[in-house]
Amino acid sequence: MTASPHKLADLPSIPRDADGPVFRAPWEAQAFGLALALHERGLFTWREWTDALAAEIKAADTPDDGTHYYEYWLAALERLAATKGLVTIAEMLQRKEDWDSVARATPHGKPIELKNRPAR
Repeated sequence: MTASPHKLADLPSIPRDADGPVFRAPWEAQAFGLALALHERGLFTWREWTDALAAEIKAADTPDDGTHYYEYWLAALERLAATKGLVTIAEMLQRKEDWDSVARATPHGKPIELKNRPAR
């Protein structure tokens, strides 16, 4: 299956400056890249992606000034991955728990790496 070409201009309200997308934290860039990579592999269409993202933005309780955009992006990615059977809800919840435990166990100023998670 050949993925359709994507354009950044097709994305709704993506935070950007003159040089392109703007990310306030590394996880935002990673979520952005993951969505593009999954689309490029043909795991969902660009229309499915934009519909999922638009639904998350629309479901928000309050208007957003752009600071929560990638939270919606991540929620759309999680929902689409689960809907498509790319990952189970249980697997996503376990991974979130793993990252949370690593973050709490990592000294301030040190990189948070999943390989450093405490033994279960």
